[in-house]
Amino acid sequence: MATPEELFKDGFERYQAGEDPETLIPVFKEICNQAPKNSNAWTSLAWLYLLADKPKLAYNAAKSAVKLNPHDPQARVNLATAMLELGKTGVRSHVELASQLVLVDTDWQQEITKNFEDGLTRKPDWKSLIKVKQWLFGG
Repeated sequence: MATPEELFKDGFERYQAGEDPETLIPVFKEICNQAPKNSNAWTSLAWLYLLADKPKLAYNAAKSAVKLNPHDPQARVNLATAMLELGKTGVRSHVELASQLVLVDTDWQQEITKNFEDGLTRKPDWKSLIKVKQWLFGG
């Protein structure tokens, strides 16, 4: 059986190659089951759920990711996006923290920017992601 790291690498490569998020959700659920403290796996699972229009599941996965790694701006972006889609309050604090985190680390800023582009390429009319992007980077 593949290790969680091997599954993650394979799943990430499949995602990068354009595979449908729906088919990757079970892969990342398995990684989270095998390695429940892997915040990157939870962050990825939340993103896949958001792409698949499953905001409640995305919210729960993103909450786990933020709990495991409160200083991951992508986990915060995912949580804020899911909260917007569910009409929850408290979005601003997550966006503000993500904003502070990307200001201090240009690598994070580039990664988050790339993820926004990817998300909006896969889901062009993604209103909640557009709103979070505007809050984070202006424009």
